[in-house]
Amino acid sequence: MAETAAGVGRFKANYVVERKIEPFYKGGKAQLDQTGQHLFCVCGTRVNILEVASGAVLQSLEQEDQEDITAFDLSPDDEVLVTASRALLLAQWAWREGSVTRLWKAIHTAPVATMTFDPTSTLLATGGCDGAVRVWDIVRHYGTHHFRGSPGVVHLVAFHPDPTRLLLFSSAADAAIRMWSLQDRSCLAVLTAHYSAVTSLAFSADGHTMLSSGRDKICIIWDLQSHQATRTVPVFESVETAVLLPEEPASELGVKSPGLHFLTAGDQGTLRVWEAASGQCVYTQARPPGPGRELTHCTLARTAGLLLSATADHNLLLYEARSLRLQKQFAGYSEEVLDVRFLGPEDSHIIVASNSPCLKVFELQTSACQILHGHTDIVLALDVFRKGWLFASCAKDQSVRIWRMNKAGQVVCVAQGSGHTHSVGTICCSRLKESFLVTGSQDCTVKLWPLPRALLSKNTAPDSGPVLLQAQTTQRCHDKDINSVAVAPNDKLLATGSQDRMAKLWALPQCQLLGVFSGHRRGLWCVQFSPMDQVLATASADGTIKLWALQDFSCLKTFEGHDASVLKVAFVSRGTQLLSSGSDGLVKLWTIKNNECVRTLDAHDDKVWGLHCSRLDDRALTGASDSRVILWKDVTEAEQAEEQARQEEQVVRQQELDNLLHEKRYLRALGLAISLDRPHTVLTVIQAIRRDPEACEKLEATVLRLRRDQKEALLRFCVTWNTNSRNCHEAQAVLGVLLRHEAPEELLAYEGVRAAVEALLPYTERHFQRLSRTLQAATFLDFLWHNMKLPVLATAPTPWETHKGTLS
Repeated sequence: MAETAAGVGRFKANYVVERKIEPFYKGGKAQLDQTGQHLFCVCGTRVNILEVASGAVLQSLEQEDQEDITAFDLSPDDEVLVTASRALLLAQWAWREGSVTRLWKAIHTAPVATMTFDPTSTLLATGGCDGAVRVWDIVRHYGTHHFRGSPGVVHLVAFHPDPTRLLLFSSAADAAIRMWSLQDRSCLAVLTAHYSAVTSLAFSADGHTMLSSGRDKICIIWDLQSHQATRTVPVFESVETAVLLPEEPASELGVKSPGLHFLTAGDQGTLRVWEAASGQCVYTQARPPGPGRELTHCTLARTAGLLLSATADHNLLLYEARSLRLQKQFAGYSEEVLDVRFLGPEDSHIIVASNSPCLKVFELQTSACQILHGHTDIVLALDVFRKGWLFASCAKDQSVRIWRMNKAGQVVCVAQGSGHTHSVGTICCSRLKESFLVTGSQDCTVKLWPLPRALLSKNTAPDSGPVLLQAQTTQRCHDKDINSVAVAPNDKLLATGSQDRMAKLWALPQCQLLGVFSGHRRGLWCVQFSPMDQVLATASADGTIKLWALQDFSCLKTFEGHDASVLKVAFVSRGTQLLSSGSDGLVKLWTIKNNECVRTLDAHDDKVWGLHCSRLDDRALTGASDSRVILWKDVTEAEQAEEQARQEEQVVRQQELDNLLHEKRYLRALGLAISLDRPHTVLTVIQAIRRDPEACEKLEATVLRLRRDQKEALLRFCVTWNTNSRNCHEAQAVLGVLLRHEAPEELLAYEGVRAAVEALLPYTERHFQRLSRTLQAATFLDFLWHNMKLPVLATAPTPWETHKGTLS
């Protein structure tokens, strides 16, 4: 209670970005280093390097041309990374330092589509969209081979694992595999058996067998000595990658007999293990529901014993290679973030609903990600129950689901319900107890779903499957889509906001209409009850936020400031302030009492659909169409404490400065004034020095004993003083000292000296012109004074002389 009472009357003034969850992988190649500690992946113009343990982006490498990266590869010894850009430039990186060690032209006439290192990490092969294959010596920095003859784009190149055989394989648009000899500089063989694009090549440990996969739904085993296909294995899916497994038993993967076994990843979204000799599938991974699960890439880090796969919706999944047990999940790209929520009793996790049927749960402390499958279409909205363990989601698949997080942070679906006839676009959980939830849909109805007792009992078995939800009340509320629903803090009232420009108030649980809030000029995107007062806030596409009284449904206040639709609104500071987010990408903080916009937070580039505040009211969470999720921290108290400490320090320093001036300790006084970075205070010190009887000597002695950085600051201050005729004498005196005693080379080395001289010259000329005019006038007066001949004045007779004349 004491903490709550302390928060009363305290307004927030500012938030700062504490953390960002941004896209780091937008499809294409992903690669692990040999230790399995780092993950390399492409995101537009950058190659991002992630630390696998924490999920943090360690380096984000971008070439100087700032063009999209079309291909990259890490050498087998993990030392060299090479990237190719759309500008036809190749860059060699010391990736741990994030620096380019060499940049050269690819010589291809079209962008490089693929590249690979040889086993010795000395040769690099590049395949281009111009149909050429080139080989580069990375150590000696020159091109060694140029192979022509492939029709169309060369999208696949691979070196033979035995470096002594000097063989290179490539595949292009004609679905043939070409075998090139680096020794003879010729094509040894063209292997034709695929009918569609070849997607991957893998080699056996002895180097005599090659496995190829293709989008023609077959994998082919090749004998490299006879250049013939020895077996064709139909895999019944378009395969993106096939990986040869180590020739050792792995009972969990169905590998029980010796011989070649390979793993395939393709458009069915599951990893499958095949026996090459029999062509039988010996292991199939369980496939999660929902679209976007197609696998687009797969790679094996043999030394680390890890397998990495990438899905069509840009998730990266890391498995233990021997058992295919899921180790880590990374959400590479969230596309358009539609809603965000804090999760857990202490807001330890966040949930993100993006343009996908999957939900993503991030643990804030470790960045661990969990991807939740269940919905079969895009999830549109989220809400969390009071205790923080249960949360609800609704989606375009017309269903609602309830999820539970356990103390270990694992989330499972515990209930699901359906009944709406259109997309369910908004959801709200009960506030007092975990007793019900309310959904609003594009079918213009609201449904109230009571939570089954089985769901709330702690004895429910986790493996029993989701409980079925049944709607208790259904009410047609509006004539257009319902965009927002909100439950009052006492669980007795429901507010709905619709595209029909109205908000309505309903009594729960029967959904009886109590009143209508009308006044917005466009559709409503959000409604929210005040946690303290009988007030409702509404956010509209007309760019305004309105506050309404629940007693008489009148409009109390209107907040204008967003240039576009206001999408979300939330009460903060115990109902005395508002946070709002808009389609202009801005988040605004408002004080209700005076209608003032206290702060505008600009960190998003697109519509901010998601906005949520933490339980302690010290953090906020936003998610936007720019696929960024941003965690904001309230820094009001910290800034106020900092400002107070700064003011106290200023008072102490000012007193110290006054004491130093009184004691005529000019050097200390000048150094202190410069450290305060206050030009006027420094000017006061200079003026005090110049009032001294021995001003010239004192000024010289003081200025010359300053450090170089202090002299640079003094020169900057002189520029300011020199603009004013009252202070120009002090500026010129300091300049005179510097010009007389500092060598020109030293002056030129000063930071910002050129700009200072350019600023000083015009004002100095003006001051000298004024002085010249004053000197001319003074000289003229002096001349007149010395050359003036005053006439001798006749002296008047004295009274005595006058009296003497009268007597005579």
